[in-house]
Amino acid sequence: MILTMQNAILEPDEIAGRIAQQSLAKRGADYASEVRRLLDAALTVMRERGTTSRPRVADIVGAAGLSNDAFYRHFSSKDALVTALIDDGATRLVSYLDHQMAKEPTAERKIRRWVEGVLSQTDEEIAAATLAVLWNAGTAGEGVAAGRHFASAPLGELLHDPFTALGSTDPELDSSLVAHAVLGKLSDYLWQRKRPSRAEVQAITGFCLRTVDK
Repeated sequence: MILTMQNAILEPDEIAGRIAQQSLAKRGADYASEVRRLLDAALTVMRERGTTSRPRVADIVGAAGLSNDAFYRHFSSKDALVTALIDDGATRLVSYLDHQMAKEPTAERKIRRWVEGVLSQTDEEIAAATLAVLWNAGTAGEGVAAGRHFASAPLGELLHDPFTALGSTDPELDSSLVAHAVLGKLSDYLWQRKRPSRAEVQAITGFCLRTVDK
């Protein structure tokens, strides 16, 4: 096959570029898999230890079946991993609540479902894992350690539309206030190792609805 001078120059570069892109895509997938293994292993180890002892990086990479090099390729420290683990949990919770709220036809019922979903995090198994992670976050220097609840902003955003539909004149502020209040109460339940009664869930839901009953 005879190539023109132009093709002879361009085709190798195109091939090299395509192969490089394929290599980068594979490396990205491999790295994503490593991160997921580290996050899952960290959650497992922390849940097993509870609030009695904090695992070392060596414990986490051992449980993940990876090396220290793999760990530090993605995280600068164990605190950085804990922060990522908290963000991962918040993302999962937001996704779950968004799905549950979408099932409801009215703004009031969406808010009720939101409250019930947030407080369902006091379920014994979920609570044990959450407490362990938050306890390990005590040295992370941000999130809970800095006085900010790890999920207040994204969870509050889920309430913007329902509050607007109920006539809130400032849905962003109302949503933020409710999110901080309910998540603060959730923290109380978690550290007290108790679940709210049905009456308490109803009272908390009533408080949220009264926020926009002006």
